[in-house]
Amino acid sequence: MSTTSTTSGAGTTRGTASRRRRPELAAFLRGRRARVTPADVGMPPGLRRRTPGLRREEVAQLSGVGVTWYTWLEQGRPINASAQVLDAVARTLRLDAPEREHLYRLAEVPFVPPPTGITLDPGPEVQGIIDAVDPLPAAVYNARYDILATNAAYRDLFLVPEIVRAAVPNVLWGLFTLPRELCPVTCPERELPLMTATLRSAYGRHVGEPAWEEYIRGLAAVSPDFARLWASGEVAPPGPRVKEFRQPGSPEVGGIRMTTQSLSIDGMPECRIVVYTPVDEEAREKTALLRERRRPMAKEEVTEIIRRWNMKKPAP
Repeated sequence: MSTTSTTSGAGTTRGTASRRRRPELAAFLRGRRARVTPADVGMPPGLRRRTPGLRREEVAQLSGVGVTWYTWLEQGRPINASAQVLDAVARTLRLDAPEREHLYRLAEVPFVPPPTGITLDPGPEVQGIIDAVDPLPAAVYNARYDILATNAAYRDLFLVPEIVRAAVPNVLWGLFTLPRELCPVTCPERELPLMTATLRSAYGRHVGEPAWEEYIRGLAAVSPDFARLWASGEVAPPGPRVKEFRQPGSPEVGGIRMTTQSLSIDGMPECRIVVYTPVDEEAREKTALLRERRRPMAKEEVTEIIRRWNMKKPAP
């Protein structure tokens, strides 16, 4: 048999297998969509619902993809799908690990199983570690600066209970969107460009992922400063830094210079424990004084500061 014939035969076999996978993919997606109810994903049931589960447009919306694209995928059309988009669809349809692998195979996307033990929940062991380093402030962040866990010293310094009432529990979101009176960083004009550049460094591993893209679009929409810094394209690696903080509820304490140090966590890729250490004796004394004088800000006080801030902002 000639080389040409062998190659042609192999190509025909692959083409036939591909054509057979598409109807299987379509049936698989329809079946899994039918078993997820609106209540499962926090949506109202709505009226005149003819389908037993989610509608196609609802799956598309929840997955962060276009309705037409998802419809074509479910119809078995020969379209390309990335791993990030398939992951988003898998989360929406609540696929378990074997089902997710099956989805990848049917869509002809290389499947890489996640490492065992991966979680985004720090759990009691990690919480115990950051509690044990008190009075040093410590928190668990992911690559997007979401706040996953904190100890009491961190909450004292950064007013986490008050800030969470006013914004999402994310460091950058708070720093870019809260009034200056609530900002714990004394020099945001110096720190925010560096943090944005560090975020972009992590973003390179998540380009196209719906959760990351929505986060970037949302923060850029509410913060012109973030939009400007993001558009600059600057990239910086993570690493230890010396930063100066202040406690908005206790301005008389003044600025506290601290070194940040990050520690990786087994089973939680791209997540880290960040510990804040006073750089000298003055900073240690101020940290102790802050713990003594900590004055929780009332919800009404925070709301009034934000109201005044919004009144000063120029109209879009």
